[in-house]
Amino acid sequence: MGSIFRGSRMKRLFPFVSLKEVTVLTSQKMKGQLAAGTCEIVTLDRDSSQPRRTIARQTARCACKKGQIAGTTRARPACVDARIIKTKQWCEMLPCLEGEGCDLLINKSGWTCTQPGGRIKTTTPV
Repeated sequence: MGSIFRGSRMKRLFPFVSLKEVTVLTSQKMKGQLAAGTCEIVTLDRDSSQPRRTIARQTARCACKKGQIAGTTRARPACVDARIIKTKQWCEMLPCLEGEGCDLLINKSGWTCTQPGGRIKTTTPV
């Protein structure tokens, strides 16, 4: 099955995803099932009402293999080892982008990703 997205429209909708991945994602959505070990973003809401601060809420749907649970790898939804989530050792799932530093929040309620320029992104799972 071919992709329903073509050319520049695909690049705008999926700037970090290859055509092959878009084809797989759209095929999976049409079937209603995900391949084992994969995730998809279901909803993404952004609130920029506060100056210099954006709050993003994302919901993902995952089909994880035994011993895995939905998590985050390289700032994208992914299936990760369930032990990481249970022990709240968030940085072990490599949630930050390449070149960013990961630190646990003091109470282990989430993590921060620090970019080389000093910008900090804080994530707290629900």
